[in-house]
Amino acid sequence: MSILEPIPAAAEADALPSEVDVAVVGSGFSGLCMAVKLREAGIEDFVVLERGDAVGGTWWFNTYPGCGCDVPSHLYSFSFAPNPDWTRTYSRQPEIERYLARVAEDFDLGRSVRLGTTVTGARWDDGAQRWSVETDRGELSARVLVSAAGALSDPKNPDIEGLERFRGATFHSAQWDHDYDLEGKRVAVIGTGASAIQFVPAIAPDVAQMHVFQRTAPWIMPHTDRPISLRERRLYRRFPLLQKLVRGGIYSARELLVLGFVKQPRLMKLVERLARRHMDEQISDPELRRKVEPGYTIGCKRILPSNKWYPALGRDNVELVTDGVAEVREHSIVTGAGEEIAVDAIIFGTGFNVTDMPVASYIRGRDGRTLDEHWQGSPRAHLGSTVPGFPNLFMLLGPNTGLGHSSMVYMIESQVAYVIDALKEMRRRGAGTAEVRPEAVRDFNDGIDERMRDTVWNTGCSSWYLDATGRNSTLWPDWTFAFRRASRFDPTAYELGAGTPARVPA
Repeated sequence: MSILEPIPAAAEADALPSEVDVAVVGSGFSGLCMAVKLREAGIEDFVVLERGDAVGGTWWFNTYPGCGCDVPSHLYSFSFAPNPDWTRTYSRQPEIERYLARVAEDFDLGRSVRLGTTVTGARWDDGAQRWSVETDRGELSARVLVSAAGALSDPKNPDIEGLERFRGATFHSAQWDHDYDLEGKRVAVIGTGASAIQFVPAIAPDVAQMHVFQRTAPWIMPHTDRPISLRERRLYRRFPLLQKLVRGGIYSARELLVLGFVKQPRLMKLVERLARRHMDEQISDPELRRKVEPGYTIGCKRILPSNKWYPALGRDNVELVTDGVAEVREHSIVTGAGEEIAVDAIIFGTGFNVTDMPVASYIRGRDGRTLDEHWQGSPRAHLGSTVPGFPNLFMLLGPNTGLGHSSMVYMIESQVAYVIDALKEMRRRGAGTAEVRPEAVRDFNDGIDERMRDTVWNTGCSSWYLDATGRNSTLWPDWTFAFRRASRFDPTAYELGAGTPARVPA
């Protein structure tokens, strides 16, 4: 069956098991990769808990018009599950969702996934030496808990005065209301981040009037997206090594950006020239050109690729508003300059809870404190994965594993390999628990902070990379291959406790 054919409807989820060795929360890229590698390691006693009605994580939940990925398709896929049938060099959401569904099908993960199951809490039971996981469908016990919930899972809605009074439609891009007909409507878009860059050009031709509220102008680069020809796809199917070589070339080119982001930020001037040329070529109105001029070093905030954003802002029915939002009234928005703008709908393109990840509010460790309470506004973990006081808890895409230049799938595969190493080492040593030592976490994060000091991300802009304390607890400040090299389970960094070890083949 082709990757592009419709995916059959998922079967009804089975009943929850009362106990498992490993419970995985989430079935996006992280959760599916974890499931594949658990089974590959001979571990069958696991369950994947997914709150959605299908696998795919953020690529199932996000269905807004124009939704796609800004990492090249050949790199934004598992190394162990290449897809020769990508139709574009940068894939759109439906195709990525189908790819993930196919991975689940090809690796027979359906029998281990429980759909429509929302995890509402998890607490470590020191007496039983297990995790008690609460869901909206019941409770289960797990020896090991893996959080694969991801950072781009819970939308962030702004706190705006009077929003509750608004009588029109309101929704976040991650919760798009497809039943609401935008045609002929007066629409306000709040936010100009990665999602808005995609959906604003997609819906601008349909609306009567659009007002885009911008707090900070993003740096926009030319997009190199193009269709992948049928001939190319046939070659990839016939010669898998060719696609592997293309993937390697893309990976190497992306890694070069580390030189500008981390090693020598002055090199970003070259990237800035390309962005400015793109701006000059696509904008003729001097007033609009003034409004879209970023006031910070390129790369300090996420760089966004688009050939459609500036033309969309230049449309007669689109206005870029830079005065901010003072309040919302029943049928209008009042700007910071006091102008009242009548609107029928408000769409939020305001991103996600990243540094204040929701999963941290309901996972409780040995002392009963949540991860949030433990972190006190600044998430820290060893290799982005483990935290003292939380035995047998592993996070995928945890603190300081994010990237500003390459594919998160590479980081996911590195972290999953780390978890498998840990489980195997526990088995070899007859250990029932593994808890990272505080000094290991301290040393690792001291190294992160030292490397972060002179990066482009610390040049003074305000971004979602920064946590409540102003620390960059989101990004990995080095080569991705350096992270993979460091992702080897070191037993000396852990307290390995006695007890029944996880059922992992020796």
